[in-house]
Amino acid sequence: MHTSPATLADWLAHLETLHPKAIDLGLERVAQVRERLGIVFDCPVITVGGTNGKGSTCAMLESILRQAGYKVGMYTSPHLLHFNERARLDGESATDAALVEQFVAVEAARGEISLTYFEFTTLAILRLFAGAGLDAVILEVGLGGRLDAVNVIDADVAIVTSVDIDHQEYLGDTREQIGVEKAGIFRAGRPAICSDPVPPKSLLAHAEAIGADLWLVGRDFNYSGDKQQWNYGGRSQRRNSLGYPSLRGANQLLNASAALAALEVLRLRLPVGAQEVRNGLVMVDWPGRFQVLPGRPTVVLDVAHNPHAAATLAQNLDNMGFHRFTYAVFGAMQDKDIDGIIAQLKDRIDHWCLTDLPLPRAASADSIRQKLLAAGVVPGDGPAAESSIACFATPAAAFANAINRADENDRIAVFGSFLTVAGVMEARNQDRSQAQFSLSSAQSSSQP
Repeated sequence: MHTSPATLADWLAHLETLHPKAIDLGLERVAQVRERLGIVFDCPVITVGGTNGKGSTCAMLESILRQAGYKVGMYTSPHLLHFNERARLDGESATDAALVEQFVAVEAARGEISLTYFEFTTLAILRLFAGAGLDAVILEVGLGGRLDAVNVIDADVAIVTSVDIDHQEYLGDTREQIGVEKAGIFRAGRPAICSDPVPPKSLLAHAEAIGADLWLVGRDFNYSGDKQQWNYGGRSQRRNSLGYPSLRGANQLLNASAALAALEVLRLRLPVGAQEVRNGLVMVDWPGRFQVLPGRPTVVLDVAHNPHAAATLAQNLDNMGFHRFTYAVFGAMQDKDIDGIIAQLKDRIDHWCLTDLPLPRAASADSIRQKLLAAGVVPGDGPAAESSIACFATPAAAFANAINRADENDRIAVFGSFLTVAGVMEARNQDRSQAQFSLSSAQSSSQP
């Protein structure tokens, strides 16, 4: 007799085995199960797609709307440390029990229909949100747009943040091909916001063909500012004297402007005041996106895993001021444009700490080393060398090596796959826990 998984970990392991492919783009199967589950939303839904900047835009929207007192559901992927991070209800990750309840419902409804891990979990989180009495729902697109499981929902507003080269095997290898896939989240007669300063012609043509209400940065909305503050201008709404988002980095004003354009579109259904926008931008938190950790040496966490994101990371590193040496902790999937990432960052990195990752489709540290050598990166000789390349079995080991070698005037950039950043975050958390345990043990042993 088949027994249903009991815990969240059991369920997630079970879902890995349900479908012959990890990624199987198409909406037919997801739409059928969605219909059986009766998933509908009676609140505004914002869908956010794009090559880079999706998560930051979602996080800003969530933060601003919550400052305005709205109960918000936000779905993002992938997660960094815990699966529960993908489903946020009113600012908190969903509980194991809440997710397991939805998994049981999806399993019962799907019957003979085979779903991928991503499709199954997307439906579960959509059902969780639909029953949670929310005021607004924010959905990050997983891959592409047109055929992504999230696109089974007809959003009230759709945002495309940027269009660049990534996931070529699924989306095509030119911006024009990829632009059509991203534009697939637009809907006829509904607002479609694009914050890419140079949108592909294919995206513009698709929006026009379906009759979407297209909002373009520089035409329908824009931003301006100085070092202290910035201003947003839309079709009928201005927001002045805004503080910079707490998310650091070169493209965050583009992302913030797209978020404010979406709120302008929804202003009659979800009114938001000027102070709530200011507070939301200042208080937004989104780990792993040019996240600069406190302390020295400076540590930067960034899930830059394609050349477009790597170029932004390079620009952000340039804006940080002088550091004697820059260490990289870098690991990536083998289907990524690793040569393109290296090209953007090789002139900013002195010491490369390369890591294997715990997935079959990950590039080995040694294969990345070969690409660095081919790109002209020349390691020096001896422990005092001003350049180096070293390979490690885990992100934790690579990071430990960088920490041991760096002094307080250096910096360490941890980037690449989510697994690279997550591995370092996990290692730091363990180190902190051990330090706290040692401190409490020492204090208790010194008590009379």
